[in-house]
Amino acid sequence: MPKEKVRYRCSLCGYESEQWLGRCPNCDQFGTFEELKISPTAERKREPPQLASLKQVEIASAERLSSGGEEMDRVLGGGIVKGAVILLGGEPGIGKSTLLLQVASKLCERGNVLYVSGEESPSQIKLRASRLNINEERLLLLSETDINAIADSIDLLKPIAVIVDSIQTVYHPDLQSPPGTVSQVRECTFRLINLVKPLGIPLFIVGHITKEGTLAGPKTLEHMVDCVLYLEGDGVHPWRILRATKNRFGSTNEVAMFEMKEEGLVEVKNPSFELLAERDKHAVGSAVTAIMEGTRPLLHEVQALVTYSPFPQPRRMAQGIDYNRFVIMVAVLEKKLGLKLYQQDVIVNVVGGIRIEEPAVDLAMAMAILSSAKSQPLPPDLLIFGEVGLGGEIRSVPWAQSRLMEGERLGFAKALIPRHNLKKITPPPNIKVVGVSNLKEAVAVIQGGEEW
Repeated sequence: MPKEKVRYRCSLCGYESEQWLGRCPNCDQFGTFEELKISPTAERKREPPQLASLKQVEIASAERLSSGGEEMDRVLGGGIVKGAVILLGGEPGIGKSTLLLQVASKLCERGNVLYVSGEESPSQIKLRASRLNINEERLLLLSETDINAIADSIDLLKPIAVIVDSIQTVYHPDLQSPPGTVSQVRECTFRLINLVKPLGIPLFIVGHITKEGTLAGPKTLEHMVDCVLYLEGDGVHPWRILRATKNRFGSTNEVAMFEMKEEGLVEVKNPSFELLAERDKHAVGSAVTAIMEGTRPLLHEVQALVTYSPFPQPRRMAQGIDYNRFVIMVAVLEKKLGLKLYQQDVIVNVVGGIRIEEPAVDLAMAMAILSSAKSQPLPPDLLIFGEVGLGGEIRSVPWAQSRLMEGERLGFAKALIPRHNLKKITPPPNIKVVGVSNLKEAVAVIQGGEEW
């Protein structure tokens, strides 16, 4: 009989070696190698691979289940595909467990749903479910961290869906490393995928994130699953945004917006209206811009405050906007428009706790800073978007037509956009659109108002 082959693998980074090492040469950590026994397989005759012509392959329609909400279904590409493995990440307390508990409640209308929790007891889950008015008989709770016990429960019950909260608490008893390490997360996820895929059971996995905002564990975890979702929010404001960074069964350009209430996460059907509901239309230093979240335009209020600083080095603060982009915009305004901001504190904020990464916010941010510096409010029905370069030029942005239509829908009568975008759009009938090429033209249009 052939002998078993023995290899050693680092429990932190996954580096493998044919001999035991006291220090991993890949991650420089001590005492992390664990023994892996590889059973020899009997030699067998290899069959020729089954090749298929791309032209002859038929597209199989994936059967989908509704998550119970139109917003989440759109992010998933039309619903939950049977057998799909979905990874949900987000900061602690952002609402991951709440969202999945609500999804489980809706799926219980079709059959049993297994909710596996390695962090909470059934009584704690029941307490949250009571706050959400969820009392489903078909929602089965399992407080377990052993992957073998979890797999046995799935194989026995064969539920319509499985939720594991969270994968970092699950462990494989055959591995010596503690739960949450690279090897444990990889092996447990691989075991779950191989179990639910043949049965056509959708699997939701909750993943912790690091302090940098990325999913904890091996990067291969994101490659192993079919869909990666992130639930975002600042934890202070009630708004939550669900976005997909990977989706094998749909687009990654869709987002869903929720509002955290006592009854749980409630879908926001008209997010632009909600974000602008408390806006003071005549406030100094306030500008409204249109950004794109996937293929959905959203209107946001950008506020700026410019005030005299008694200190030698004035403050520069940005909330909801990339700080480096904000500092660049202040420098461009000083250079191209002659604003004397070197003795002024400049503070910029995006209302609602939303973070904007898109460069289309540049022009609105610049006009809000100018409005506060001059103590002159912008027109209350003015929509502004455009990217600003270092030379003060205003560059075109994509999806200009969708942005303008969203502004028209919410009652905006004027729009200040890049001039180059005018060549590619058909202005909506109820909104006056003016294109500008640089910051000086934008200021002349706003202050003069001749073109309105």
